Amino acid sequence: MELVALQLNAGADWPANQERIEALLERLPATRPLLVQLPENAVVFGGREAVARVAEPLGEGIIQDWFADQAQRRGIWLVVGSMPTRIEGCDKLHTSCLVYDDQGRRVACYHKLHLFDVDVADGHGRYRESDSFSPGNELCVVDSPFGRLGLSICYDLRFPELYRALRERGADILMVPAAFTQVTGKAHWLPLLQARAIENQCYVLAAAQVGDHAGGRQTWGHSVILDPWGEICACLPKGEGLIVATLDNTRLDSVRRQMPVAQHARLRAVWRDNQ
Repeated sequence: MELVALQLNAGADWPANQERIEALLERLPATRPLLVQLPENAVVFGGREAVARVAEPLGEGIIQDWFADQAQRRGIWLVVGSMPTRIEGCDKLHTSCLVYDDQGRRVACYHKLHLFDVDVADGHGRYRESDSFSPGNELCVVDSPFGRLGLSICYDLRFPELYRALRERGADILMVPAAFTQVTGKAHWLPLLQARAIENQCYVLAAAQVGDHAGGRQTWGHSVILDPWGEICACLPKGEGLIVATLDNTRLDSVRRQMPVAQHARLRAVWRDNQ
């Protein structure tokens, strides 16, 4: 079984992004089953107007239909790192990670829990996702031929309690599609990902945006696949492209058996006993 992360330099125009994604999908290995992840903002990477133009109600729309068709036609499990979805009765949107199986069925949806409202010393400067988006309020772990997938998006990476909760719900692979800024990515991207892999003894699949984008945004790239020991299986520092790594369940089982940290964890019990 193979894991694949696609690295993109997406812009504000969906048709152009669609062409980029399709060109990379044409380069997929022939191996099946295949788990393929797109980065955050794969559909659109732009301002509020660009995002609003392509937002669709969950389960409806030509963009979601296209992704479903790609998954079915190519016989792949496809994780759309994020796209904007509409919220009924609300003028804000969700940032949503969608998972399609190899029959083109949407089998999971996760709305980003933690919104990036941060000032960064880069060309964009001020990031306020909450101006356009509402946070989700549910965790998501989904069964797949590769194991149980724990879903997250980008800024979620800085909240280890989320990943511990996903691990407690049986996650084997932590999905971290992202658009980390160049500044924060250079400082923290890989250390955070390795920490999440090591402390939860999970594979980590992290597809990223890369390069210069509209509005002065710059993203770090360095899409990476990590094993449950935190070792790098594959990494793409710069440029658009894809990385591939083999999923080794024997490795996963061995790491968890030799150092059973999930069974040793006591903090929740201590908190409960001290209430």
